[in-house]
Amino acid sequence: MTESTHAISGLVIHRLIRAAEGPSQVELRPAANPLDEPAARLMERLCRHFAERPGKGYGWFEKDERGFPMPRLVREHAIDERMDFTTLSREMVALLQTCVDEDKVDEGGYVLIARATVFGADCLYVALLQETLGTVIGDGLSILDSPHLDFTALQVAGRIDISAWQAGAERYISFLKGRGDVAGWFKRFLGCSDVVIALKETKKLVETLSHFAETQQLDAAGRDELLERAHLVLEEMGDSGAALNLEAVAGQIFPDAPQKLSATLQDEALDLASGFVPDKRALKPLIRFRASAEDWKLEFERSGLRSGAVQYDKVSNTLVLTNVPENLKKLLLEE
Repeated sequence: MTESTHAISGLVIHRLIRAAEGPSQVELRPAANPLDEPAARLMERLCRHFAERPGKGYGWFEKDERGFPMPRLVREHAIDERMDFTTLSREMVALLQTCVDEDKVDEGGYVLIARATVFGADCLYVALLQETLGTVIGDGLSILDSPHLDFTALQVAGRIDISAWQAGAERYISFLKGRGDVAGWFKRFLGCSDVVIALKETKKLVETLSHFAETQQLDAAGRDELLERAHLVLEEMGDSGAALNLEAVAGQIFPDAPQKLSATLQDEALDLASGFVPDKRALKPLIRFRASAEDWKLEFERSGLRSGAVQYDKVSNTLVLTNVPENLKKLLLEE
């Protein structure tokens, strides 16, 4: 974590304890943790794992602040400055505990709450971290067990982009979808309403796939094959109502190197949601070109360039169309 990209203004660890029966318990830290090097390294790991994890959902605050108090808490702390960070963290843990007990969530863990400026954005992070045993070598080369936080098993984490919220962005909350019903109770804790607009997200996906195909140093046939396969896969999902899984769809579309496409689709800067059903209306650019000028409109299949039915001369910047249908031929001759 470098000071130029991350600046932590507050970080605290509380503990949520789940009993076999009955309500959970909370162990509260009396004050925020010192913002020292271990805290900075911990925050760096959280930011990295959150950014790299697939299957994130996105949304905005629910308007009902009585039923979903998170926006009020964030406003009182970050905007009105009437609530200090430690108090905010305690209020958030109490809210988290309520949601966990209502849904009878099995696991507790260490609740990390942090406010940090990440690449210029003022963000509030929340994560439920589990502990696992590792191995260290001690004095005399002895082998010792050493408990540590297990980021590889991170399932419950969210981020509220306060800057985007104040700027009126369409969505500013992101969260890991996790396994099973994790997302449901955690979304309720965040006060988050999903904002996944399938048409807009599908257009973003199509643009990303097109750019990816152009940057993979494929020949024309290979590029067209990738995009045609993407069109087929996504159109089938649209027909069946199957929700998009970015990691799975990368393997279907680009089986030769699925991890490369998966990394592109899951790039946090892209902010592409998963879990939506592709909108078939937005898929045509994968296999079809459409353009217009002052005196004409044109639409043709990508495969036409490969077959020679459509020929582009970049020197003269002209298109040549072959196999002109008889009805158009007749109209042209009459003209």
